[in-house]
Amino acid sequence: MKATRQIDFVNAADAEAILTNVAARLRAGSIVPYLGPGVAELSKRDVPMTPEALAAFFASKVALPRRVKGNPWASAQHIESNKHRSTVTALMAQAFAAPVDPTPLHHHLASLSLPVVVDAWYDGAMRAALCKHEGWGEVQGITRASIGENRWYRFYDAEGNEIDRAAAGNWTTVLYKPHGGALPAENFLVSDADYVEVLTEIDIQTPIPEIVKERRTGRSFLFIGCQFNDQLLRTYARQISKRSANSHYAIVEPDALSRNELRFLAEQSLTPLAIALPRAVEILISA
Repeated sequence: MKATRQIDFVNAADAEAILTNVAARLRAGSIVPYLGPGVAELSKRDVPMTPEALAAFFASKVALPRRVKGNPWASAQHIESNKHRSTVTALMAQAFAAPVDPTPLHHHLASLSLPVVVDAWYDGAMRAALCKHEGWGEVQGITRASIGENRWYRFYDAEGNEIDRAAAGNWTTVLYKPHGGALPAENFLVSDADYVEVLTEIDIQTPIPEIVKERRTGRSFLFIGCQFNDQLLRTYARQISKRSANSHYAIVEPDALSRNELRFLAEQSLTPLAIALPRAVEILISA
């Protein structure tokens, strides 16, 4: 495996030392946390916490052809094409109806008044943690399929009211949900049709909010609880962290990484920190 030779996994002690330094930079606001579903999964709530689990949820509700089973984006597209977009939205709302309690890491990040937090899953745990604080708001990716709007995203204040983008400039913390979210308005990018226009233009950064582009400048990213085993997820991680600092970090489990994930880490010059997620959370909170 050529990709494995390009990745140097530091020993456990050095990985923890690096993460301790990253935690200090996080407190200082020079690191952007990029949260995958693995973070909210620590809350152990009964909602899909991986793309595979979401695909299984769709399969439990609708008869799907074998060719789309296991792929949530294709499954959602099949449902949208054969039933209606409203059916996809209703199923997503059902899948994520159970509140996900914020973990200690969510609460810690909310307390830091960070310039931007990226949350790349559909649950509302990070929003719930931020609701205990002031000076924040949220920008969510929205579907452009059949909505008749020339917009890529919407802005919401802490109360969940949609607001003008100009007001976002006053927020201390921007919560960025690139795939949308169950709260506050059931915005979901999930079907192939949802992503087709985004993926056409994401390389030139059009679908990414200006306020996120501004606040990522000069900052590194820390990927926590993320999967990179899907081309769509890799594309989003690559493009959202584009034109920021040159060094980034990812908390990973080396034995669980696929060849594509290893190649992605190498291509993006991500420093892989092989630390179990619960232990990594302890370091981030206490360092």
